[in-house]
Amino acid sequence: MMRRLAPKTAMAIAEYFRDRGESVLLVVDSITRFAHASREVALAAGEPAVARGYAPTVFTDLPRLLERAGPGEEGTGTITGIFSVLVDGDDHNEPIADTIRSTLDGHIVLSRHIADQARYPAVDILASVSRLAHSVWDPDERELVGKLRAMIAKYEDTRDLRLMGGYQSGRDSGLDHAVEMVPRIYTAMRQDASASPSADAFRELRDMLKGA
Repeated sequence: MMRRLAPKTAMAIAEYFRDRGESVLLVVDSITRFAHASREVALAAGEPAVARGYAPTVFTDLPRLLERAGPGEEGTGTITGIFSVLVDGDDHNEPIADTIRSTLDGHIVLSRHIADQARYPAVDILASVSRLAHSVWDPDERELVGKLRAMIAKYEDTRDLRLMGGYQSGRDSGLDHAVEMVPRIYTAMRQDASASPSADAFRELRDMLKGA
């Protein structure tokens, strides 16, 4: 019950400050533990398990909690919620991850494979999505991000081919460009604990592409 009620208590406190006109940052680590606790309570109450052992009320409790974040009524503040999700078995389509992904405004996927390469933060660019990005990017920034994602996708899709020696420079100009640029992009994305945010990341990415 403590694990089940703790996020609700934190959200209630955040709502108190939001209603006073404050901008609140709420970090919950992790929402998966909340789901596990809700499952234990529901099963103990006699509910049937419907999806990988989770009872139906778990899938109503999650959006009921998550959707309390965000802007309040006019004249009040906002709650920016960051909810970490522990993905069972690295399966990003498991019920809890799937439910949370469909509820929130976006998700940043951290990959164990990328972390094993000592690339930190271990963000999987292709799997991460923001549903609000297109509301804040201008057309040039949207075009730039689209090109970069396409380039990274081409690089990753041909990784096995290149490891087997099947790649030959000059046959595919797009792949040649990706092979040249993507390692440089990955290097530019690396940060340690002392890193400071870039003042203009889009300008740096454009300059990197022009330098190629």
